[in-house]
Amino acid sequence: MEIQTIKNRFGIIGNSPALNHAISIAERVASTELTVLITGESGVGKEVFSQIIHQLGVRKHNPFIAVNCGAIPEGTIDSELFGHEKGSFTGAHDSRKGYFESVNGGTIFLDEVGELPHGTQARLLRVLEAGEYIRVGSSKVMKTDVRVVAATNVNLQEAVRAGKFREDLYYRLSTVPITIPPLRERGDDIYLLFRKFSTDFSEKNKIPSIRLTEDAKQLVLKYTWPGNVRQLKNVAEQVSILAVDKDVTAQELSQIVPDITDNRLPALAEARYNSGGGSFTEREILYKLIFDLKNDFNDLKQFVYGISNQNGNEPVRQNQIQNSDFRVQNSDQSIIISQPANSQPVLIDQKSFDDSETVEESLSIADKERELIIKALKKYRNKRKDAAHDLGISERTLYRKIKEYNIDM
Repeated sequence: MEIQTIKNRFGIIGNSPALNHAISIAERVASTELTVLITGESGVGKEVFSQIIHQLGVRKHNPFIAVNCGAIPEGTIDSELFGHEKGSFTGAHDSRKGYFESVNGGTIFLDEVGELPHGTQARLLRVLEAGEYIRVGSSKVMKTDVRVVAATNVNLQEAVRAGKFREDLYYRLSTVPITIPPLRERGDDIYLLFRKFSTDFSEKNKIPSIRLTEDAKQLVLKYTWPGNVRQLKNVAEQVSILAVDKDVTAQELSQIVPDITDNRLPALAEARYNSGGGSFTEREILYKLIFDLKNDFNDLKQFVYGISNQNGNEPVRQNQIQNSDFRVQNSDQSIIISQPANSQPVLIDQKSFDDSETVEESLSIADKERELIIKALKKYRNKRKDAAHDLGISERTLYRKIKEYNIDM
């Protein structure tokens, strides 16, 4: 089938080579029974690709179900996927079929598969390898014939190395990998999508359609779109309803959507992939490193200022420390910091450094993660949903991290 035909059928807008390549792989693998792993950032449209694989395959007349693994509590996810027997746990008043039993013969789309608990990962591996599972509270082995299409915005290879995802399950899921490019890497597709969303919204609500001036269009194309297609759709609808004039300028656009003035910064290819649920983007890490370096430098300036006064030397004014370039010479017993020509050198006894207590900042990733979670919870007054969204993780993952780090709320 032609790629353009697939786009028209499933409402896909865009012509970027990476997008066309992903569609081509989905079309070719659809006619097989292979397990597919779809990777990409949140909001890029991974569920649409699962629909392509199901609708173009031999199971198209059989059931299809999409399951968000990150939205199901850890204590009930086994029951949701595999079913349970009556009395198997508190509240289990009747036997219940799981998704793998309900869609037997069809396709199940497991979104956010990287959020699955370890025990559920082992059960899923058994389904993929032998087509077998056991209901919660039962000892009877049941059979199922279900095609699995999984998706994740987590870097599963990093999660495997961190011990958060089973290596055997990763290789079983990624028989055929499909990577969907983020919106910021799709060039002119951004404007095409904006125009599509704004036009659809205008027709649906019977309001005049908007047009972007050239400078506004450049703002839209240069923005990083961290929320990808989902965010773009929200912005297009927001501008359609709030714009005063039909021709929206860059100034009016930036007033409606202030964040859109943020330009792209250099980023690595996997800049926004989570490392096994870690949730920090490389841009955020870069900002933090710069901030920490600045703090360390300020601390050093204060230390030099304090030591020079304690040793009875001519005091070094803080503005001299801030505005001067120092040349440091190390002798046997002292450190000489050369000041500008109009002031005397500052002598600091080496013993002052040797006797001082050195306190190294913790470099533990876990400590930094705990610190950021605490800050996010304080920022949103312990509202886990808002804090999880700001951190870029699911609410269930945040709940698990709160228990793991023993954070008081």
